[in-house]
Amino acid sequence: MNDRVTEEKPPPPPQTDQEMLDRIEQQTFRYFREEANEKNGLLADRTEPGAPSSIAVVGLGLAAYALGVERGFWTREEAVARTLSTLNFLRNSVQSREEDATGYRGFYYHFLDLKTGRRTYESELSTMDTALLLAGALAAAQFFDADDEKEREIRRAAEFLYRRVDWSWALNRGATLSHGWKPETGFLPYRWEGYSEALILYALALGSPTHPIPPECYQACTSSYAWKKVYGIEYLFAGPLFIHQLSHVWIDFRGIQDDFMGKRSIDYFENSRRATRVQQEYAIRNPKQFKGYGKDCWGITASDGPGPATIEVDGTERPFYGYVARGAPFGPDDGTVSPWAVGTSLPFEREIVLSTLRCFIEDFGLKDRHEYGFEASFNPTFPDLTHSKYGWVAPWILGLNQGPLVLMIENVRSGLLWDLMRQCPHVVRGLRQAGFRGAWL
Repeated sequence: MNDRVTEEKPPPPPQTDQEMLDRIEQQTFRYFREEANEKNGLLADRTEPGAPSSIAVVGLGLAAYALGVERGFWTREEAVARTLSTLNFLRNSVQSREEDATGYRGFYYHFLDLKTGRRTYESELSTMDTALLLAGALAAAQFFDADDEKEREIRRAAEFLYRRVDWSWALNRGATLSHGWKPETGFLPYRWEGYSEALILYALALGSPTHPIPPECYQACTSSYAWKKVYGIEYLFAGPLFIHQLSHVWIDFRGIQDDFMGKRSIDYFENSRRATRVQQEYAIRNPKQFKGYGKDCWGITASDGPGPATIEVDGTERPFYGYVARGAPFGPDDGTVSPWAVGTSLPFEREIVLSTLRCFIEDFGLKDRHEYGFEASFNPTFPDLTHSKYGWVAPWILGLNQGPLVLMIENVRSGLLWDLMRQCPHVVRGLRQAGFRGAWL
């Protein structure tokens, strides 16, 4: 793994939107090329020294490797080698009830030691993060379709991993999927209910050929959705941007509807477009008077922050948070903006996203300061000794930010990941079991 900071003089600001996206995509992809343990294929959660691997980041990486081949960022042979290393480790790693196993019943622990691949941080066996991992494996299986032994092995390994997962066990005798399980205490008390990033989770659980959950589980989830009207915009509400993005990284929701969206005559893609508009409008109105907010500076989501701290700023006592799921317009919000979350909204609102990205680059100088592109988050309101325009800046780059950004840019440019997942029979079957119809389905 490389030091993220580069001493090279940054290139001049891009002159066209295409050049800007080219540079963002190439720099962001470097994270997945560099922040890996080559022996087992695991990817670091973040650039912080000693950080563990995140299985969600591994899944995003498996999808990003295909993008890297298509864009010429590395060779097909390099991508095949990394993909096989990852999948073979996952297939052969310890699956048991032991506290230091890698997984259990086909699921994987949220955080794994980057070197040993064993559970770390006393993390949970995560249903959502396992879904992201498997989505990446299935995307790799679709992309690496050559008739040679290595690529056939990728397809076999991905299919094995998916078929092994016991989704019905994760219901824990309930109507909806559990967030996870720990060997010390059993299932977590939380369930995937209400609108969240879990559309991809339910699609994979419903589509399983071995241990599927019944369609009624998805209906139980959607029954607790909250439809709201904010700034005159009606939409299925969730405050943080990532909820409106993460499943869309994998699935092209344009024109397909489940029962909930069918009754409202829109689709989830249009819903995310509206949520993006709400985020920008919130920044324009700026009810808490945070520095920097405006039509070209918005984007709040789950992210690191400058806190926890409560500090008086210009006569006003303000709370600042650490890592939290920030949301608009009802909070929490402390003035922390995430450029990656703006870029990940590119498919939904191209013009306002491009304008904002350009502002981050040219006005705030928040890119090309290191080899992986944008800073993860910044907060101009938080007192900073350098008195810079961008104030506090997150010290680490997160793989969970980099993946959605680079993959959504590519979806806009070529539809690569959307096309791969449309060809995956398990995803198609899961969406149909959930009641999705229309367009490409």
